[in-house]
Amino acid sequence: MAAPTLDQPFIEPPPQAVAHKLDGVRAADEIIHIQVATDKIDDRAYGERWLVATDRHLYFIPASGADGIEQLPIDQVESAQVQQLVGGGFMEVARKEGPPTLLHYSNSLHPKFVEVAAGIGRLAGGDAPELPTIVERTRCEKCHRLLPEKDGFCPFCLSKWATFKRIASYLSPYKARVLLLMVGSAVTTALGLLPPYVIKHIIDDVLTPAAAGELGYEEGIGLLGLLVGGLLGAQLLGWGIELLTGFVRADLSAWSTRDVRAELYRNLQFLPLRFYEQRQVGSLISRFMQDSDRLEMMLLFFIPFIISNVLLFFGVFGLLLYMNWQLTMMVLAPTPFIVLASLKRFKLMRMHWGRWGTKWSRLTSHLNESIHGIRIVKAFAQEEREERRFSLRNEDLWKTAVTAERVWVVFYAVSNFVMSFGIFLVWYFGGRQILDETLTLGVLMAFISYIWQLYRPISFFTNANNMLTRSFAGAERIFEVIDANPESFANPDARPLPDLKGRVEFKDAFFGYDPGKPVLKGVDLVVEPGEMVGLVGKSGVGKSTLINLICRFYDVDRGELHIDGTDIRDIALGDLRGQIGMVAQESFLFNGSIHENISYARPEATFEEVMRAAKAANAHEFIVQKPDGYDTKVGERGDKLSGGEKQRISIARAILHDPKILILDEATSSVDTPTEQKVQEAIQRLVQGRTTFAIAHRLSTLRNADRLVVLDEGKVAEAGTHQELLDKEGIFYNLVSTQQQTTAVMAVGGGKDDESR
Repeated sequence: MAAPTLDQPFIEPPPQAVAHKLDGVRAADEIIHIQVATDKIDDRAYGERWLVATDRHLYFIPASGADGIEQLPIDQVESAQVQQLVGGGFMEVARKEGPPTLLHYSNSLHPKFVEVAAGIGRLAGGDAPELPTIVERTRCEKCHRLLPEKDGFCPFCLSKWATFKRIASYLSPYKARVLLLMVGSAVTTALGLLPPYVIKHIIDDVLTPAAAGELGYEEGIGLLGLLVGGLLGAQLLGWGIELLTGFVRADLSAWSTRDVRAELYRNLQFLPLRFYEQRQVGSLISRFMQDSDRLEMMLLFFIPFIISNVLLFFGVFGLLLYMNWQLTMMVLAPTPFIVLASLKRFKLMRMHWGRWGTKWSRLTSHLNESIHGIRIVKAFAQEEREERRFSLRNEDLWKTAVTAERVWVVFYAVSNFVMSFGIFLVWYFGGRQILDETLTLGVLMAFISYIWQLYRPISFFTNANNMLTRSFAGAERIFEVIDANPESFANPDARPLPDLKGRVEFKDAFFGYDPGKPVLKGVDLVVEPGEMVGLVGKSGVGKSTLINLICRFYDVDRGELHIDGTDIRDIALGDLRGQIGMVAQESFLFNGSIHENISYARPEATFEEVMRAAKAANAHEFIVQKPDGYDTKVGERGDKLSGGEKQRISIARAILHDPKILILDEATSSVDTPTEQKVQEAIQRLVQGRTTFAIAHRLSTLRNADRLVVLDEGKVAEAGTHQELLDKEGIFYNLVSTQQQTTAVMAVGGGKDDESR
């Protein structure tokens, strides 16, 4: 099956048999919106089955056999949803009448059918399918192999030259030093060619009996001293230049790698949340550690030494041809076999080291997860289990590394063995020429010295194969992050909104983290500036999702979200988020001082402003009791503070930020009752004059809200004040009753009845 074009990933070219079946039932004026293949016939058997969605029908077509086509009018489609299972999944197309139709597929096709299900749902509703032009990739477009990571690179289809040029481009800001390095390498190479030639003259013109008898003792000693002195001078000059170029090489590699890491980190900061949801933290950290180290080694050793070794090869080759072209051909006889073997082995080594990088990322991810979750590990006495899990990943990494190294060792040993044949040939045939008096001993000794110099660049490029494959695999993993599409901070068409008022309006908004599984289903909601709205509902109804859309961590799939009457997608992202503040259930603090954490949103704030914010958040009283006051270090993630202390510092941070829209996401759920009272006092000061969205597990904490909005099944089910919703005796009333019953049971068992307060 041919691969679809990137701008139409949901219209795949069908086989001739499928196209013939479709032509037999489709009207000529029917517009095809979706034409995709599954890779499973049913839940057990693999094989192609095609789905074609037009503006009028859905067609389900078997790729082989004489089975007929199943047709379903688009107006008879009730819904289309996907379900992911172990090893595969299926898309269920529900009918308004009759049983549903199931399309099974393997997990590699799940991202595609998530979008397909959403597109069919929109077609059934009379809208355009609005399919993306790029879908999450799990297979390579060229070779169709599974990718090591979703939307990652294919180690089999990498362009070596393109990758090399991109790596070398990081040297372009330092052109002067690169030129100095090239000149130094050329001079060092030229000086390295002198010793064998000087040794030839020492042997033939001074040390042989014929030459000694012709010169005489005194003249021979003088010429010997001159030649040895020249040899020593060339060696000293070469050492000096090599030392200089070594410093330049170290500077270039360090600076270039610094630039790569800086660009990588900057891109990570501006990537959307969806990018992080698809990857583990350890996998991203490995880009900075292992992959950037490999890239630095390439910049430090490979690229600079390319110049010297290329010059050395051609310089030595020219001298060998000049001295004796017959022996030169014998020396180079094994070279074509080594070059061909290197090119063939390069692709295999690249695959092995790409696989090693993926397994290293998994090991790093596990390590990162187990360290951050060490309290849970110890709480459930699962140390040995975690050790076994780590050992399995470590063993897997070891096996991959051993396989790659063994392949390399075998190739390296065979290459050296093949190259050694040239030396044997030169000794034999060169010795015969000396006996025939057609070659001098000095020329033969110089020739053999040049042979070892010639083998050095050949050996370098053979050895570089191993380092190059590691570096290319690491570089591509870095470039994968650098090339990912960032959030639209720099959109030139975005409308600036420096003075946000805080009016928020949802118009028939639909959204799902997987488009085939919408969380919000047509939300209509208007919140006026300065209004405090409590979001209420069971878990999973879309409360946090609504907040994520307001922060524009995600965009609505359908419908509209307006801020101050402007579509949120048209507002400059920096202006929007710069005027939104959030206090979350799990307050995140950076590993710095209390002062640094409060002033994080406004680094330029004075100490007096920070202290006023802390007093307003009821945090000043415990801060001044700390040994170092506002300079107290909070530890990683704020672990040196209690939950209530972290929460009040987060509120102080939000107060100092002075946002126009405030989001309180379970801000008091993780603190005790006395602390909650202090936090609630701080929140009451914080919400004044701001548009506020509050989510709270304890419904009693939302009594002061201007309005409560009850979400159910992805829609706004009820709205009104706390008392109005209780009088209505609907969903909210049932939630409050259930919570009161639960807290009453807890009170009997020794708990506290929060709702009775």
